[in-house]
Amino acid sequence: MELPFRASAPGTRSKVAQGPLVRWLLAYGTFSVPQAAGPIAFALLAIPLTGNPGDGAAFVLAITVAQVIGAVPVARLGRKSNAVSFLKALVAIRALSLIAVAVLAMIQAPFVVLIAAAALSGLVNGAAFGFLRSVLNHLVEPSRLPRALGLASTLNEFTFVAAPVLASGLGTISPVFALLMLTILGTAPFVLVPSISNARASEPVEGRGTLLAPSIILWLACTAANSAVVSSIEIGSVSLAMRYGFAPSDGFIFTLALCLASVTGGVWVSARNRMPRRFAVVLYLSAMSAGAALIALNLSVMATLVGAVIVGCVLAPLGTYYSLMLDALSAPHRKAEVFALSRTANSIGIILTSANLALTSLAVTQVMSAALIFLATATVATISLLARASRVR
Repeated sequence: MELPFRASAPGTRSKVAQGPLVRWLLAYGTFSVPQAAGPIAFALLAIPLTGNPGDGAAFVLAITVAQVIGAVPVARLGRKSNAVSFLKALVAIRALSLIAVAVLAMIQAPFVVLIAAAALSGLVNGAAFGFLRSVLNHLVEPSRLPRALGLASTLNEFTFVAAPVLASGLGTISPVFALLMLTILGTAPFVLVPSISNARASEPVEGRGTLLAPSIILWLACTAANSAVVSSIEIGSVSLAMRYGFAPSDGFIFTLALCLASVTGGVWVSARNRMPRRFAVVLYLSAMSAGAALIALNLSVMATLVGAVIVGCVLAPLGTYYSLMLDALSAPHRKAEVFALSRTANSIGIILTSANLALTSLAVTQVMSAALIFLATATVATISLLARASRVR
């Protein structure tokens, strides 16, 4: 299925002012600050509470699981509301829950109470992302969506590079102070997202109300597979460094290689501003499979870095394609729910990787993530070939 997302003709001007789009892009980039900084911020917070930085993973797990549970139900609650207003309400709830975690940590509340407060932020996070993404449809023409999503991906990768560094720096002052400052940064969308009076979901259209149609499930599964590969590098970066005899702190080189390559991919998507053909998508998936396999083979540091770069280079093109496909395939009144499901699929990939790392080993985790992206590649290639054969007939 090829969709009519194409660049505007040279010399044409967008019907939408650039100011609101720039504000949305900045909102998108800052939205993920709490998630990007979470592993380090919560590890630092856990040290004075339990003495074990590893307990910070309990916060991340609680937030991620809560996000999976709450994404669609919470998004459905806001179906009849103004998307911007509902988004701001969800961002406020997330901020209040994280502030509660900081306050509870200050008064030395039981650890389980802090986990429960953190989980509330995850409960609304997936739906908030869904509404944030749906707002973009009100700001740009369909022909300019690839460019906007490419820029958004670039900013998101910058966030995932900068936020952990910021968390480490602020954490030297105080873990509680670090969490508060990062939470405040994460509330930027509350101010940045422009008000849009007509940003409401369309009325249900008969015959287009299925949330989990097979075509939607396909791209959600691909999103999860992508996430598993990326998180196996990011979460396993310390283990990768130690595998090759480096200090644990040197693990950043693998995530840095991944993120810098992803930024490059995002810039390329923005400059090209076109919906890739299905054949190109299969090539992107094949490249990610090759990169994941190169990492899983455990050949050398250089081979692992090359694998991370390959994965990073195709991350933005694939993520943009998935988002555009989900946009085109979803019913107008369910776009926020489908985008929330996309965030959920991303979380499922992270959960699979985290669980495997905890229960097995880095080697097994990398083989698992490589197998998932190979399966996604084979599925998309097979469906594309069958669709092409049916057209030829």
